[in-house]
This record gives sequence, C-alpha cells and structure tokens, in this order.
Amino acid sequence: MRMLINVPETVVADGLRGLAAAHPGLNVDVENRVVVRGDAPVVGKVGLVSGGGSGHEPLHGGFVGVGMLSAACPGEVFTSPVPDQMARAAAAVDSGAGVLFVVKNYTGDVLNFDMAQELAEDEGVQVAKVLVNDDVAVQDSLYTAGRRGTGATLFVEKIAGAAAEEGAPLERVEAVARRVNERSRSFGVALSAVTTPAKGTPTFDLPSGELELGIGIHGEPGRERRPMMTSREIADFAVNAVLEDLQPSSPVLALVNGMGATPLLELYGFNAEVHRVLAERGVPVARTLVGNYVTSLDMAGCSVTLCEADEEILRLWDAPVETPALRWGR
Repeated sequence: MRMLINVPETVVADGLRGLAAAHPGLNVDVENRVVVRGDAPVVGKVGLVSGGGSGHEPLHGGFVGVGMLSAACPGEVFTSPVPDQMARAAAAVDSGAGVLFVVKNYTGDVLNFDMAQELAEDEGVQVAKVLVNDDVAVQDSLYTAGRRGTGATLFVEKIAGAAAEEGAPLERVEAVARRVNERSRSFGVALSAVTTPAKGTPTFDLPSGELELGIGIHGEPGRERRPMMTSREIADFAVNAVLEDLQPSSPVLALVNGMGATPLLELYGFNAEVHRVLAERGVPVARTLVGNYVTSLDMAGCSVTLCEADEEILRLWDAPVETPALRWGR
C-alpha cells in the first residue's frame, strides 16, 4: 500500500488537522468532525450544511466559506457522517433564518440527514432539505435507491450558497437548490479502481486495458465495461448519455471533473472533446469548470455534469465565492 498516511484509523482526523492549518479562516472541529465558516452564524442568512463520506475531497469541506456552504460534516472514508454531526453543524450556523441540508442520494446520507433534521428541529432550528440525484448512469446501485448524487452537488452548493449569501429566505434558497438539481445530469467513467486506506487494495477488479462506463464515486458498478477507449470516444458516450436525459433548450454549465488520479492535462484534453460533442449537438456552453472536485480517492477517470442554466442560475454561479476549492469574484 503506497499512501501518504500515518495509519488508516487517523486518516480523516489527520486530513482535518491539515485543512485547519491551511485555512485558518475556517473553524475545524477535528474531534466532532464539523467544518464551519469562521464568521458563522451570519445574522439574517440561511445556513447551508452538507456532508458525506470522506474520500471525495474537496467535496464537502473544501466548499465551506463565503458564497457556498456554511458547514460540512465529513464521515469516515466512504461512510456517511452521523446525525449528531449534522445537528451540531446546523446549530453552529443557524442565525434564526433556518438551515438547508444538501444531501447526496446515498442511503446512509439520506437516513442520517433525516434523523439530523428531527434533532435540529427539536432544538428550534428550522430545516429544509434538498436531495441531489443527478447521475444518469444507473437507476439503482449498491448504495442507493434511485439515482446517485454526484457532480451536481457542486452546482447546488455553489448556486444555493450564492442565493443565501444575498439574503434570500429559506424557501427561496431551497427552491433554487431544487431547480439546479432538476436541471443537472452527470455521467462518470473509471479508468482504474479505487483503493481505500482501510482495505489497502483495489475495492473492485478492473482489468488492465478496460474501463467502466457509468461508475459511481464509491466504485459502484456502471452500465458496462469496454476495452480502453480514446478521450474522444469517452466524451461521445458520456455527453450523449447526459443529453439523452437532460435535453437542454438553453446554454449549460459544464463541469469536467476528475476522479482524483487523472492529471489536469488529460482533463483539459477531455474538456476539449466534451465541448466538441456539445457543439455538434447544438448545445451552447455558458460556463465551464475543469478539475478534481468530486473525487473518489485514487481512482483514475472523469465525470461530466451539465446544468441547463437560466439567467438567475448564471448570475448566482458568477457571484463571489471564497472557499478552499472555489474562489472568484472577491
């Protein structure tokens, strides 16, 4: 096992200690596993809380800050955080304007955020909840009923976060988040298997010279395996899979996301192919983001997420943001 860690048991805590050292503007509670923006709670502002298993960095802790999340709850690697974490985060960011939970559609996350909502409401915190389920690759998986939540989580957190930063009320922030999710679709591809610190070996078998189309961010099976394809061929397959489901009639936001082990040189080359397919299909691109944002530890591969944008979505996307992973406009 070649990993830059001490021991598997402390990998999440060690990562949080490093996050705190690199970003002193955040309040990082290593013991209770909660990351909170330093100025929370902000008077009159809706709090945004998300979370999930570690191993997908910078999701979610890297998206805490001005214009995005108010707090994030990291679980163990590929394991949902517990309700107490989420309720603690909600209490830390609630200014009386309410809190929105952004939940990826994985069974553990859904159940635990449901319980956390009850805990928070028992303490007088008004909570709304939005489920992200953008993955078109498969309908059900090992981890969830229905579609998985993947790359659109970034779009939801950024755009709803901007609405909250403007002072929009809870029902408006929730409506914006729902609209972004409804207008977003994703498709992922694995070029290699993922290795977790606890296991130390690949979690599934992907023979050399093959790839998996439609993989999940925990290594869940996709639609099919094929012999290795070119970047052009992968873009044709992935983008067309998204467009078959989304069928946008307006310009799109495009996220070309790396799974953790694919270099930016390759991702930018893949982005060129994604833009080619979209141009061939007559779909204009309003904004593009390329990089490793919703990852799967050391998995090589990529995903494509498209969001059909409108004037408000574009305005909120362009609004200032200052987090460890996303920064512009300030």
